[in-house]
Amino acid sequence: MKLLSFRYQGEIRFGPKVKKEEAVWDVVKIQKELSPLKSFPEQLLDAISLGMEFVEQIRKLTEAAKQSDNPGQFKHSFSEIEWLAPIPRPPKNIICIGKNYEDHAKEMGADSAPDAVVVFTKSPTALAADDETVPVHRDLTDSYDYEGELAVVIGKAGRAIPKQLAYDYVFGYTIANDLTARDLQAKHQQFFLGKSLPGSCPMGPYLVTKDEIAPTQQLSIVTKVNDEVRQNGSTGNMIRAVDELISEVSKYVALEPGDILLTGTPAGVGKGFNPPKFLKAGDTVKVSVEGIGTLVTHFE
Repeated sequence: MKLLSFRYQGEIRFGPKVKKEEAVWDVVKIQKELSPLKSFPEQLLDAISLGMEFVEQIRKLTEAAKQSDNPGQFKHSFSEIEWLAPIPRPPKNIICIGKNYEDHAKEMGADSAPDAVVVFTKSPTALAADDETVPVHRDLTDSYDYEGELAVVIGKAGRAIPKQLAYDYVFGYTIANDLTARDLQAKHQQFFLGKSLPGSCPMGPYLVTKDEIAPTQQLSIVTKVNDEVRQNGSTGNMIRAVDELISEVSKYVALEPGDILLTGTPAGVGKGFNPPKFLKAGDTVKVSVEGIGTLVTHFE
């Protein structure tokens, strides 16, 4: 199921994409007007902890709308809504994994992949939506870079999660662009400031439930800048797969429903070219992940 978060007439809502239509079901409105369920969460962050039960609830809601006298009143065309990041406000900083593809680690100057997992965070205030226009922050950086990534959305709370149980804690997947000010990384000797500028974490367009993505996750991931392919990899080449990342991170940090885990980026970032190909105003970046869709970001 492909879910999205959106703003409609000033209210933040969520719902599944209508099959074969450029529209979304307003499941909160369906529940309020038709009441096919005893109860239903009005916020996506509250709903995902229900896991696949939540998915079944949505199916019941959309079926009730289809059987109503006027199904169209419960749909919103994509042209009528303001897209938001799939999780508009996660419970904590966005958890990110660095150098999780060997080819990317080498293009960044390392002789080999790191022995220990590299973890940093981005502020939730860095989130941006699909098709949003974000600044290149020329007042702060002249080396703004892109990193297309598979993002994991946690659906169940846990700490010290065994690797063999890790996928039980996944709700679904989305796409992220881990925008980075490379010069600020070097200047401050840490990642947080250079990775948390406003708009530096575009995410979306959809949150795809885990039943649609195989745990083996041999997913193609392609990043284009102005239609030039820069990154062309596979999530199957991650050094540490999703289950290992969840197990390792949860040794130290308790995970909560709605937490977002960025899994790293393949080779082809701007810094990896000679000379570097950093972002500039007027650029458009498209990150596509198989089975999820394409995340589009414009720069000014």
